[in-house]
Amino acid sequence: MRDKRLPPLRAGHQVQLLQGGRDFFPELVRAIERSVHEVRLETYIFHFDTSGKRVAGALVRAARRGVAVYLVMDGVGTPFVPKDWASRFDEAGVEWRIFQPLGHLGLLIPSRWRRLHRKLCVIDGQVAFCGGINVLDDWFDHHDVRLPAPRLDFALRVSGPLVRSVHEVMVQFWWRLQAVRDVKNIDLAASWSDLEQAVRLALQAAQTDHADGQGSVPANGVPAAAGTRAALLLRDNLRHRSRIERAYRKAIGEAHEEIIIANAYFQPGRKLRQALIHAAQRGVRVRLLLQGRYEYFMQFHAVRMVYGVLLRAGIEIHEYEPSFLHAKVAVIDRRWATVGSSNLEPLSLLLAREANVVVVDEHFAGELRARLVHAMEHEGRPVDPKSYAHRPWQQRLLDRLAFGLMRVMIFLYGKRY
Repeated sequence: MRDKRLPPLRAGHQVQLLQGGRDFFPELVRAIERSVHEVRLETYIFHFDTSGKRVAGALVRAARRGVAVYLVMDGVGTPFVPKDWASRFDEAGVEWRIFQPLGHLGLLIPSRWRRLHRKLCVIDGQVAFCGGINVLDDWFDHHDVRLPAPRLDFALRVSGPLVRSVHEVMVQFWWRLQAVRDVKNIDLAASWSDLEQAVRLALQAAQTDHADGQGSVPANGVPAAAGTRAALLLRDNLRHRSRIERAYRKAIGEAHEEIIIANAYFQPGRKLRQALIHAAQRGVRVRLLLQGRYEYFMQFHAVRMVYGVLLRAGIEIHEYEPSFLHAKVAVIDRRWATVGSSNLEPLSLLLAREANVVVVDEHFAGELRARLVHAMEHEGRPVDPKSYAHRPWQQRLLDRLAFGLMRVMIFLYGKRY
């Protein structure tokens, strides 16, 4: 039975799995270079390294040939744009914004913990990209420190009915940003004008989608299977506060054979933990691929507080070690899959704007599953329950401290998790 609080899965999609920047950036740049009418891009980090400059250059060239280009970056992930690139954007006509710049007090103000964490792009209302990959080179972190191996992350390229949904939410988000900016500048007339323009663009895209979107094929030339169903899942602070987590719990609750989850910052709440434990207890094989390298104190240590209860339930935990794990993906029963930006931890599930795509398709799910199984078996370290139970007291102390800090942050924000 379908949960009416979740968007319906619609057929007729073409979906291509992209692993890391090696797959993602060539496809993204190619699509931008082919754009005719409009490009919209949202990202948490836009780092002007080699990969970032390729994307930025494609945006500038598109704007110069008359394409309407809209770019939104988060104020924590992208606190500033280099002056030379800001000038290039402005001269070419790229419309760009930084969402919630931190200001002098930074994250000391709880309301500023709300971040734009989703990674979305829609081009000409015909093709969309969604996933966990920032505009950031795989081999470097955002401090330009070279990694021992490329980070593990995924995105997808999709055409079909849900592209219209992606376009609509990006248009709405843009005019909200613009309206807030105009109100601050006491320019209500401009704010209303931008709203009218946003509505007009949405209607034009819808008409184009209806007229031209039938029978399209992806860049690799492989036509869609008629049964490829997909849906866009959003997480915001308005109507969709728990939609992504609810979709996970529903799929986990219906699992019969296997659950594989790869998640960079994993700190599941009580309901999600119980869903995983109940699945394991009824004979479902549950495997988790989690962060094995230290990146952030709270995220690295807090998750280890829940290892014990998961391991005792028979859940397998593998820690990814070659580089940073940044993926936020899952495959259930070799048929249901999701790729997106949402970590399964409170700060992501309660505070950040996130976007995931759910795909129900055996071929797509099988491809993603194969890559995750390879990562677990060849690049992951299985967590031994006995070793975990006898870890040093210093490790236990850090784990408890991180877990407590995360709980305090959620309490300060006024949420129960």
